[in-house]
Formats: sequence, C-alpha cells, structure tokens
Amino acid sequence: MLAIKRELKLNKVETSLMRGNAGFKRFVYNFGLDLLTASWSLENVKASDFKRINAIKKVFTQITMQKPEYAWMKKYPSTVYQSVFIDLKNAFERWRKGLAQFPKKKSKKKGDSFTVYKTAGIYPEKGKPPLPFTNRVVINARSLIKLPGLKELRLKERIDFICSSQTFTVSRTADKWFVSFILDAEKIPPIIHPIEKIGVDLGVKVLATCSDGSKYDMPMTTKTAKTKLSKLQWHNRNKVFGNRKLKIKASNNALKYYTCLARHHSRIANIRQDTTQKMTTDISRKAYVIRIEDLNIQGMISNQKLATAVSNNCFYEIRRQFTYKQAHYGTKVELVDRWYPSSKMCCKCHHIQPITLSERVYNCGNCGNIQDRDENASVNLMNAPFDKIRLA
Repeated sequence: MLAIKRELKLNKVETSLMRGNAGFKRFVYNFGLDLLTASWSLENVKASDFKRINAIKKVFTQITMQKPEYAWMKKYPSTVYQSVFIDLKNAFERWRKGLAQFPKKKSKKKGDSFTVYKTAGIYPEKGKPPLPFTNRVVINARSLIKLPGLKELRLKERIDFICSSQTFTVSRTADKWFVSFILDAEKIPPIIHPIEKIGVDLGVKVLATCSDGSKYDMPMTTKTAKTKLSKLQWHNRNKVFGNRKLKIKASNNALKYYTCLARHHSRIANIRQDTTQKMTTDISRKAYVIRIEDLNIQGMISNQKLATAVSNNCFYEIRRQFTYKQAHYGTKVELVDRWYPSSKMCCKCHHIQPITLSERVYNCGNCGNIQDRDENASVNLMNAPFDKIRLA
C-alpha cells in the first residue's frame, strides 16, 4: 500500500470549513469517550467496549444530533463522526492489548484532523451487491481534488497520474492543511543489493556511520533553525498569551506568535524527517542485511548531557523507518544486543578495553589498531555473532 500527501491551497472560507470539521470530530470523540468511561460504573450492564461504542453511536445520532442546540452538526459530512467511532474502537482495542496508553481527550493544541470517505456505491438492482470500484473517488491528473461530502479543493502540488481512493484524511500542521489518501498499489522490491551485509552505528557526533565507510550527519540547517526558534521565544518572553482561568483573552499578536512558533517547530521536524528518510532509503537500497544496535533510548535521554543530541538525532525513528522499509526494499533488519561491546572491542583482534565517550579514536592496546570509534563499532555490529542478534 502506498500513500500520497499533498498540501491544500485554501482561502479563508475553506480554512474555516476545515477547522469546523476538525472541531466536529473533536467534539464527537470527547463525547464518546466520556459516555464510555461513565458506562463502566453501571454494574448491571455487561457488554464489551465494541458494543458499548455502538450503543453510544445510536444515542448520538438519534438523540444528541436531533436537539436544536446541536443543529450545527448537520452542515458537516456524516462520515466525519462515523470515522470518529471507528477510531475510538481502535484506540480502546490497542489499550486493552497493552499497545498504547489509555485514550485521552482531543485538544486544539494537538493539531486538527478529520477523516472522510465515500460510502455509497452504484447498485444495479435492488438486493444485489454494488458494482466494483463505485465506492471510490477517482482523482484525475490535475491540481484539484474532490473530497467526499466536501467541495472541490485546490492543491499546491498537482497529482501527475489518475488514481482512486476511498478514505481521505485532512490534517493541519501549523497554518498549513494537508490531505492524504491510500492507493491500492504495491512497491516491487529490488532482487539484488550491492552489499550483502552492513553495520550501522548511530552516534551523537555523527548521525550514522556504516561499516562500508559511508557517514551521514544531521545538516547544519537544524542548528540554525533551533537558534531562530530560541530567539523567537526569547523576544516574546513577556507577551501575554491569555488565561482561561483568569478569563484573559489572547491578543491578536499572541495568536500570530502561536502560528509563527508552530511554523518554526514544523520546519525543524521537516528537516529531521527529510534527513532520516533519505539516509534509511539510501542504506536500504544498497544493503540486504542491516544490523543496528538495540539502544536504550529512554535511558540515554535521562542523561542531561546527552538528551538534546539523542533527541535531535531521532534514534528510534531511524529504527522504525528501517523496519517498515523491509517490505519496500527487500531488506532484513537485525538488532544487536544492547550489551554487546561494539564500542569497546577491537574489530581486528577482538580485544576488549574500556573507552570513554569523549574518546573519538579507538586505540587498541593489544594489536595497536588505530581507527575511528564509530567505524570500529559499525564493523563490530556487522560481524556480531548470531547469538547476539534478533530480528527487528
């Protein structure tokens, strides 16, 4: 499955419509979450979360939406609130399995998003199934896109081919709105890789060092963007941002500052994402077996001296990208045990000696091998024994 994400080119009326849909979704999600948690206190009712959410959905459609004070809900597509109850079921299912924390209420501070999809198909005769592909939206090769239940919207970057999809998710980052949808297409992985096996050592000074000698670093634009962000926050340190408890409304300048702050954070995140995506793609294209260390990220972040560098280099995100790109590029990602002495051991004579974090050159006391610390560690990761390796 492949996905496409494009930025929308909206005017003020369309932006207001998108914010309204996102607010509608936020209201329904919090409504369902409150009713579900309140239903657990009823001792006489014995039902699963799935059945309880279905009952809450009936209450919402048959009672809540019919009230005069909630007449504003009818101007938004029905698939918005229908997708909310699907998300609520998935959230509680993941929580029950221990894969996620307990679902929290939606907030404006966390960003706006909503999902719409096409449900109706063309039925040739009554009682017969709909014709195939009639419940999908055809997207032509142009700079316009028609979302189910919404008007035709402009795109900043055109789509160069004809495709179709059923579900569309609209999201906001800072003051920019994006639409994403899934295509029923599969990427054919390459059959041959130039390198059979490679070790990748993730570090603080250098983002990644490979056993074939290649190195990847976080660009200096990240540091420049973080400097601009800190200057922006310092210049606005005395600004009154508003307080709900004290009933102080935020000024227009404060709202402009919030938007500018979100843009800076978005730029830093985009630089990191672009760097890690290009690096993991480049390594996945040239190597079949990729070996990385199973790092204790949470323990490393607890160290105040390393927390900023570890967070900036996105160690877990790199591991996640390597893992999901296995199917795209036909690779196999292996994790080396975190207690394996890849940095302390010489890659030539396998002599183990202590080494501090400040020492950037490995000087073997046994065979006299002098090598860069990260290069030595990457070679050791590549040649790690099988009893220290597990699949990602």
